[in-house]
Amino acid sequence: MAQIYDYTVKDGKGNDVKLSQFNGKVMLIVNTATGCGFTPQYKGLEGLYQKYHEKGLEILDFPCNQFGNQAPGSNEEITQFCTLHYNTTFPQLAKIEVNGSNADPLYKYLKEQKKGVIGSSIKWNFTKFLVDRNGTVIARFAPTDTPEKIDSHIAALL
Repeated sequence: MAQIYDYTVKDGKGNDVKLSQFNGKVMLIVNTATGCGFTPQYKGLEGLYQKYHEKGLEILDFPCNQFGNQAPGSNEEITQFCTLHYNTTFPQLAKIEVNGSNADPLYKYLKEQKKGVIGSSIKWNFTKFLVDRNGTVIARFAPTDTPEKIDSHIAALL
């Protein structure tokens, strides 16, 4: 059976990123968009990253344009937007699909591990998956769950 560390994703420049490099870290994996009502959560995500990165937190940001065409830019444009407006410093990966036949294999795995209120599908942008230091998907949080609301869940794993 596959483990999260078996997956390789792409960064915004198209380079391979092996999730095995995050073995022993707590990961918060989020599908994001720059033109969404939840976009201001980037500020909270960066706050979590600044607060917990040195203690072992990694935030993996996957832009996704599947919900209302809310992430239409290129990987570079999305990175520039996030850096300019929210001063993000956590890894931003390549834009992906999270639902349907073209869903990224990592997201297929995450959805199998933790189903949501509408089954395995991702409901909207800013759905968050929390992964412990051993690679176990511990929790799935709805887009309405702010980074500040999940702070204590992250702290408990660190």
